[in-house]
Amino acid sequence: MSNTRKVAIVTGASQGLGEGIVKAYRQRGFRVVATSRSIAPSADAEQVTVAGDIGDPETARRVIEAAIKAFGRVDTLVNNAGIFTASPFTDFTEEQYRQNLRTNMDGFFYTTQQAIPEMLKLGGGHIVQITTTLADYADKRVPSVLASLTKGGLAAATRSLAIEYASRGIRVNAVAPGIIATPMHAPETHETLAAFHPLGRLGSIEDIAQAVLYLEDAAFVTGEILHVDGGQIAGH
Repeated sequence: MSNTRKVAIVTGASQGLGEGIVKAYRQRGFRVVATSRSIAPSADAEQVTVAGDIGDPETARRVIEAAIKAFGRVDTLVNNAGIFTASPFTDFTEEQYRQNLRTNMDGFFYTTQQAIPEMLKLGGGHIVQITTTLADYADKRVPSVLASLTKGGLAAATRSLAIEYASRGIRVNAVAPGIIATPMHAPETHETLAAFHPLGRLGSIEDIAQAVLYLEDAAFVTGEILHVDGGQIAGH
C-alpha cells in the first residue's frame, strides 16, 4: 500500500466526538487509526482499529505499530480520549481521581510520546488535544476540579510541546469545547445545558470536528487553545 497519503490517529474513537473526528478525517482523505477500549473492527480498508485502555503504555505502542504496519507513517495525532466527572471536590473518590488521571493524562502522555518520533521521521506533524473551556473558567454550577486538573494540564502541555517542537516541524494545538450534544447528555437535559452558552444552544459533534480540521490546515498556528464553546469564554 502506498505510504504517501497522510495518516491520522484518533483516540477515544468509538463514539461521540472521537467517532465524528474519525469521519471528518476520512472525508478529508486521510487514512485513520482509531482506538478506544471497546472499538469494533473496521470494514474500511483505510481505517484500522485498535482496542485497548488508552492509559496503558502498551496500548500506545500497539496503536503506533498498527499505523506503521498498515500505512507506513503517522502525520496527526488527535488526543480525544477523556472522561469528565463533575462532583464537589471533597466528594471525589480515589477511584475517580485515578481514572481521570489515567485516561486524560496517561493516555495523552504515552500516545504522544510514541507518535512524535514517527512524525520527526517525516519532518513534521500535528498533535491536537481535546480539552474543555471549564479548565480556563470555572463555573460554580459545574464543580469539576478533576477536569481542571487534567484538561488544564493538557492545555499547558500543548503550549509547552508547541514551543519544544516548533523548530522541528511539529505543531501542537488544542480544541476546548463547551457542552456538546453527544450520547452522554440525555435529550431532556439539552435545554438546561444550552443556557450555559451565550449562543443559546449545545455544540454539535460537527462543530468540534470542523475545529480540528481547521487546526489541521492552519500551518501558521501552533500552541493555540481554540475555544469552540458557544461564547462561554467570551462571557467571562
